[in-house]
Amino acid sequence: MNLLRAASTVSLLTLASRITGLVREQVVAATFGASVVTDAFNVAFRLPNLLRRLFAEGAFSQAFVPILAETRTRQGDEATRSLVDAVATVLCWALLATCIVGVVGAPLLVWLIAQGLKASGGFDLAVVMTRLMFPYIGFMSLVALAAGVLNTWKRFAVPAATPVLLNLSFIAAAWWLSPVFERHGIEPVYALAAGVMLGGVLQFAWQLPALARIGMLPRIGVAPAAIATAWRHPGVHRVLRQMAPALLGVSVAQISLLINTQIATQVGPGAVSWLSYADRLMEFPTALLGVALGVVLLPQLSAAQARDDAVQFSAMLDWGLRLVVLLALPCAVALLVFPQGLVAVLYQRGAFVANDVAQTVTALRGYGVGLLGLVGLKVLTPGFYAKQDIRTPVRVAIVVLVLTQLLNLAFVPWLGHAGLALSIGCGALVNAAWLMVGLRRRGSWLPAPGWGAFLARVVLATALMGALLAAATWRFDWVALGRQELLRAGLLAAVLGGAALLYFGTLLACGLRLKSFIRRG
Repeated sequence: MNLLRAASTVSLLTLASRITGLVREQVVAATFGASVVTDAFNVAFRLPNLLRRLFAEGAFSQAFVPILAETRTRQGDEATRSLVDAVATVLCWALLATCIVGVVGAPLLVWLIAQGLKASGGFDLAVVMTRLMFPYIGFMSLVALAAGVLNTWKRFAVPAATPVLLNLSFIAAAWWLSPVFERHGIEPVYALAAGVMLGGVLQFAWQLPALARIGMLPRIGVAPAAIATAWRHPGVHRVLRQMAPALLGVSVAQISLLINTQIATQVGPGAVSWLSYADRLMEFPTALLGVALGVVLLPQLSAAQARDDAVQFSAMLDWGLRLVVLLALPCAVALLVFPQGLVAVLYQRGAFVANDVAQTVTALRGYGVGLLGLVGLKVLTPGFYAKQDIRTPVRVAIVVLVLTQLLNLAFVPWLGHAGLALSIGCGALVNAAWLMVGLRRRGSWLPAPGWGAFLARVVLATALMGALLAAATWRFDWVALGRQELLRAGLLAAVLGGAALLYFGTLLACGLRLKSFIRRG
């Protein structure tokens, strides 16, 4: 399997997801702007999203995928099928209990992460939408199970395309359903909550035919005897043992997110939404680069570890880290020197006004500082998870959590909501650097020859590209051009296209060839 082609496939499908996600945010921004209503929705959506990252895409995937890959490599498909059935059964019943608790306890959950909404008047809205959306975590956890199986079978396309369905549901809800709600005297923002639930159902249904084609459609036990049998499966207990430290590690990041949300609601109306809009733009490079590499690398690294192939393990990590530097560094510079053009063209219309552009720009710059670390973590952490060492990333994450909150004490009084983004960015850089040093010291990653020349070429090309973007920022008033939408969009496309040509043209002139990144696994 060509790893670059696989990562490119995932990246292209993720691009489709992020483009539709951006359209989704544009529709929400134009319809609702940045207000108490959008703050309430973002808080409510953050709760099931937090649990999705905590359990589904976080601790569960980190524990399940390496064990799944090892079982298939060493014991074959039949044993793997038994493991999937047992894990799916236990997971389904645990999710049912979690959703019931979440719906009943919604007021307490919202109070824990967003007390500031009481003063701004969005608390009750957030509670209602939390109850409407909480079952989303159940569907997304099952989606994570299916994605882990499909990725282990090297069927990367279906899981990568799945998030598009959520975004399309969002868009339909904002464009079509919210006006219907308004005409019938229902709070229009509730339409977005309905769109989230529809998206969860569609994403789960989308995975089922792909699982059936490889003969791995899970059989969920319903009878008490079947549930007890699934619980006794040794693979289930292995996954649970691995999930315990993984859960702690992922919890650290989510606790940081909760604290930041609580602080943002205290900063004032709009702060949560500005951070959310900036985060959406950040998801382009982090998802296109980091998530794609992580999805491809984790099962391959796990299989190499199961074969005790240390050379292949190190070579794949080295390949991933070079791609991170090649693609994430210029993106980080673009976010730092050219954020106004991006935010103004993509968001400034309807209820999203010039002040919202300015506030989102400051948040985007804060996130941009740590982009290299945020993307790098998607390559570095699989290097530990593949060896079923989850404790080391957990210990590092705990220290980084403390550091991030200390930085908040310094940055938030000075920069407001942008200080929260900057603290996250700085913390990500420290986290990534720490893990990279750890992999190097234990011999899991041995840098291949040529890193010095590679870095020199990338830095030169990035500097030239950054100069072009800085000139475009100085030359055009992107906010004032809002009255000329087509002209502004055309200028943005021309500037970004020219920057990309300059960057890759400089690399080619310096002797760097994309073919050198083609790798088979």
